[in-house]
Amino acid sequence: MRRNLKKTAAVLGAAVLAMGMMAGCGSSAEETTAAETTAAAETTTAAAADAGSEETSAEETAGEEEAAPADLEGSITMAGSTSMEKFANALAESFMEVYPNVTVQAEFTGSSAGIEAVLAGQCDIGNSSRNLTEDEIAKGAAENIVAIDGIAIVTDAANTVSDLTKDQLIAIYSGETTNWSDLGGADQPIVVVGREAGSGTRGAFEEILGLEDACKYANELDSTGAVMAKVASTPGSIGYVSLDVLDDTVKALTLEGVEANEENIKSGDYFLSRPFVMATKGAIEEQSELIQALFDYVYSEEGDALIQDVGLITTN
Repeated sequence: MRRNLKKTAAVLGAAVLAMGMMAGCGSSAEETTAAETTAAAETTTAAAADAGSEETSAEETAGEEEAAPADLEGSITMAGSTSMEKFANALAESFMEVYPNVTVQAEFTGSSAGIEAVLAGQCDIGNSSRNLTEDEIAKGAAENIVAIDGIAIVTDAANTVSDLTKDQLIAIYSGETTNWSDLGGADQPIVVVGREAGSGTRGAFEEILGLEDACKYANELDSTGAVMAKVASTPGSIGYVSLDVLDDTVKALTLEGVEANEENIKSGDYFLSRPFVMATKGAIEEQSELIQALFDYVYSEEGDALIQDVGLITTN
């Protein structure tokens, strides 16, 4: 930049000197002097423009370099909750767009299996749709809550019951209430659908209701999608699923008159909610630069937008 300024100053000086010399000539050279003066001025202006252009270009280049992400490369592996599949896939895709030399892979094996995998060093991050247990934390797992999810209670679309109390829900899943007619619905057996043992959704659901290992299931299925499909196709059925997968194939019930949505979950008015955890072996600051960059992204404004896009609730 300094060289450009010196060049511009030199051109300006030369132009001034030339104009002074021309002024000393007689009137017979006035026309020639005017033409030469104009040419010198045009040359000076062009030189100044070139210098300004080069300076702007340099500033733009510097700005682009500052805006560019760090040159990270490598791979990240995640395993765990099937309820976090939508979020994990969206996170992987978005993060790899920002860091094209990074590969993020996710497997969906259940929350408990994911935590076991990260503790065993078989993956970098264990995804869990429940809080970690005291035993898991004692073994070195760090609970990094990245989002909040509501657990929706769903029935087949034709069910006439639209609301349940907490006590009624407990009675259904404990096997005490077995017919919808006892709840103001049709005379129809209740088909209780749930998740398999080790599922984060099941663990959170049973813990909130105080029904650990006490639920009476007609069907125990191994994924959120399987629960949705079973409930949608089975008259009289009831199940629980992650809030972000709801669609019009099932009917979502209110609980004690409260709808499952972000406002009600954050306020605590809707009682069925749980955290989405990306567990690491040791604290985040103990992880590699690559893993720390992923968590920085999750907790950034871009990460908040992604969390909301997939139907989850931010921790802010």
